[in-house]
Amino acid sequence: MNLGKKVIYQIYPRSYKDTNNDGIGDLRGIASKASYIRELGVDMVWLNPFFISPQNDNGYDIADYYHIDEKFGSEEDLDNLIKVFDENGLGLMFDMVFNHTSTDHEWFQKALAGDKYYQDFYYIRDLKEDGSLPTNWESKFGGEAWAPFGDTGKYYLCLYDKTQADLNWHNPNVREELFKIVNYWIDRGIKGFRFDVLNVIGKDQILKDSNGNIVEEKALYTDTPRVHKWIRELNNNTFGKYSDIITVGEMSSTNIRNSVMYSSNDDTELSMVFSFHHLKVDYENGDKWTDTSFDFMKLKEIFNDWQVGMEEGGGWNALFWNNHDQPRANNRFGDVKNYPYQSATMLAQSIHMMRGTPYIYMGEEIGMTDPSYESIDDYRDIESKNAYKMLKEKGLSDADAFNIISKKSRDNSRTPMQWDDSANAGFSNETPWIAVNDNYKKVNVAKAREDQKSVYYYYKKLISLRKNEELISDGSYKPILEDHPSIFAYIREYGNQKLINFNNFYGKEVELSLTEILTDIKDYEYLLGNYGEVEVEEKIKLRPYESLALIKR
Repeated sequence: MNLGKKVIYQIYPRSYKDTNNDGIGDLRGIASKASYIRELGVDMVWLNPFFISPQNDNGYDIADYYHIDEKFGSEEDLDNLIKVFDENGLGLMFDMVFNHTSTDHEWFQKALAGDKYYQDFYYIRDLKEDGSLPTNWESKFGGEAWAPFGDTGKYYLCLYDKTQADLNWHNPNVREELFKIVNYWIDRGIKGFRFDVLNVIGKDQILKDSNGNIVEEKALYTDTPRVHKWIRELNNNTFGKYSDIITVGEMSSTNIRNSVMYSSNDDTELSMVFSFHHLKVDYENGDKWTDTSFDFMKLKEIFNDWQVGMEEGGGWNALFWNNHDQPRANNRFGDVKNYPYQSATMLAQSIHMMRGTPYIYMGEEIGMTDPSYESIDDYRDIESKNAYKMLKEKGLSDADAFNIISKKSRDNSRTPMQWDDSANAGFSNETPWIAVNDNYKKVNVAKAREDQKSVYYYYKKLISLRKNEELISDGSYKPILEDHPSIFAYIREYGNQKLINFNNFYGKEVELSLTEILTDIKDYEYLLGNYGEVEVEEKIKLRPYESLALIKR
């Protein structure tokens, strides 16, 4: 399987298309849009969790890995979705949350009822002799990483929400149950798996306090050697038996060395990895909940280091700007007010011509933006509400705290898909679970498909080029202009062919001398650019948010 020719589309089911008029997207809605997704040109669709769940963390708190939450439809709806996607040449990628289960899960409930067998499925510990918690770890959602285990006096580990209890992978019975889940869905026809926060499963059996440094604390449970051992075991017992299944691991706070091992071309672990360092360049001193401009030089450094490092080690990158956990990239790294088309297309081209497998998050392909909400009550995300409370406790005003939430909330990407300019953007006939972005009359699928110069058709071109140009799918990567303050550029090479991709990340025109970069500019021709075709001359001007690819065949 050539992963370099694959493109994957991500759908947040709750927000894609509602067919039963309850304001929540469903599986029938996704099936109804199969032809739209096929026409875009992608190969596979990753669905965020739609399993039975109390929805305390938007479905990432799974109570039953085998059955569909009735909010999203029925077993028959899922069978139909698999069938319709198969007929349209599309694979389905399921989201597997194997670091933790919901506390509503049967395993946890049996443990709570006193079943010793299931108590060993989780990290359940006594308080220390001084009465303090088993460790001083902090939850990734804020607060303590432990919660009372019923009225037993013991506590269970919950690195995320209190209702998400961490699974004890040291227990072979846990691993066996997880293998059964993956194999069940493979037998149902699922061709891909995205594993949530997979690199935090490798906690020690004996848990230790951190020294209070958050980086060192994460190292106690992130990317430990046993993670590789357990992923190889998962591979050997499930998807590794098949040649046509794509896997990707979401790797929290990972590094290149470990990611090479997770995704090396010996196929013993995963197909590829998600890393998030490039989406933390607008965190002030590492703090997400701040309002600061992105560090462009750091962004370039991260992209280049990961491209070069993963290639040298034989690893494989998942390429992405957007997903369900991130604000929209065009708001963060572009100018959606003055250059909406240029921002969206430049960001797309900057990663679609890299080495790796591109992921497109729903709505990205039409230039959807963050919403213009006016109150914290408009948000639904538990992390955002916790952060708002924390910011207020730090002394920020209501307005300042809300400003930060409005720029960093995960809900920014979870607004309903904008299909047309009818009520609720064509998402639902009833009030959606979260408000539609108020720009839906200007930004929607129907309007985008009517205009050959829209963001939508630019994405189609990028996808087509990846499938038809081995230079893009299989070529090497070499960074250039590394010290330039506004241009991100690189060269791809395959055999005697070369491609150079320039991306202007700012709203000011920049002049470049091609003769200082290339010795054979006469051999290059225009391939793709978001301002249209240009002449290849000794000097070129990159306009605001311009992306320009030149090729030598």
